[in-house]
Amino acid sequence: MQSNAVTNTRLGKLKMQWNTCADFLNRLLTHSFLALVMRFGIASIFFLSGRTKVTGILTLTDSTYSLFSTDYKLPLVPPDIAAHLGTYSEHLFPILLVFGLFTRFAAFALFGMTAVIEIFVYPDAWPTHLSWAGLLLYLIARGGGSVSLDHKLGIK
Repeated sequence: MQSNAVTNTRLGKLKMQWNTCADFLNRLLTHSFLALVMRFGIASIFFLSGRTKVTGILTLTDSTYSLFSTDYKLPLVPPDIAAHLGTYSEHLFPILLVFGLFTRFAAFALFGMTAVIEIFVYPDAWPTHLSWAGLLLYLIARGGGSVSLDHKLGIK
């Protein structure tokens, strides 16, 4: 009987220490901090992808047109239009995310791109796309946090 009491006391202390640690992490890892990290993380993925498709500021390379014509083959959108839309989107929406301006809209647009990429272009890359979706869905649901232009401008 005494051994159960000792075990329960130890478990109680361990639980209390764990909860203290969890409370500390909750205070440290605020929504605003997490949103900032997520905004920069997902923005870098898309922006760097966009930069591989251009020379100079926004001049699409011949290889970009080739990719959209032969490899990507998106339905319903002609390859030359898809190349421009996709490449410009990979530049615009990440910039909006970095500044935290229209965060939910930008995250939703990139989530849509992620879905298109997953369904039509690289269906076997679902683990990567699922991680992107997780970051984007958080931003869609919670917004950019207090370290954002959205917050400064009162935009939800």
